[in-house]
Amino acid sequence: MDLLLQFVDIVLHLDKHLAVLVQDYGPWIYAILFVIVFSETGFVVTPFLPGDSLLFVAGALAALGGMDIFLLMGTLIAAAVMGNQVNYHIGRFIGPKVFQWEDSRFFNKAALKKTHAFYEKHGGKAVVISRFLPLFRTFVPFVAGVGTMGYATFTLFNIAGAALWVVSLSLVGYWFGNYPWVKQNLSAVIVGIIVVSLIPVVIGWWQHRRGDNPA
Repeated sequence: MDLLLQFVDIVLHLDKHLAVLVQDYGPWIYAILFVIVFSETGFVVTPFLPGDSLLFVAGALAALGGMDIFLLMGTLIAAAVMGNQVNYHIGRFIGPKVFQWEDSRFFNKAALKKTHAFYEKHGGKAVVISRFLPLFRTFVPFVAGVGTMGYATFTLFNIAGAALWVVSLSLVGYWFGNYPWVKQNLSAVIVGIIVVSLIPVVIGWWQHRRGDNPA
């Protein structure tokens, strides 16, 4: 329970925690952010890491001079691309037998099945779209590997999705993250980012419950 509360505190006050890291570690902050984004996109067991809000807050801190916005975006695009590539290869290595695994603390079987249905419906576009959807962002490259999507095709969509995701959210934070109202209500803004990103997931779940989406 304490770990959960600490995690919630970090997410809701991400600006303060990230500012401390920038001050304490200087240029090493790029490596720290690389590891976080790489982990969220590269491993099926870490979909809980705060990707969207992290990009927004990092962009806002870059506007204050804590980081170079172009180096930041380049670093995070590389992390997102490489994370997905690793996740894809893990999916290819494990194969379809993963759908027979049981739920555990580190594995959500239901989320994997929903992601597989999402991938089957949208194909390559799912790799790009999923960048903006929590959980799906982590599972889609894995499912693409399980489904043996061609490596060249996956790589193309992977790079496009990573660039759109990182650049859009980082620049929104860079341009608007330091407005007085935004800074005073940043916790609410972060919650809003999370809620907005979850809306398509909730709609898909509701359609599935009603039987509108047989997949």
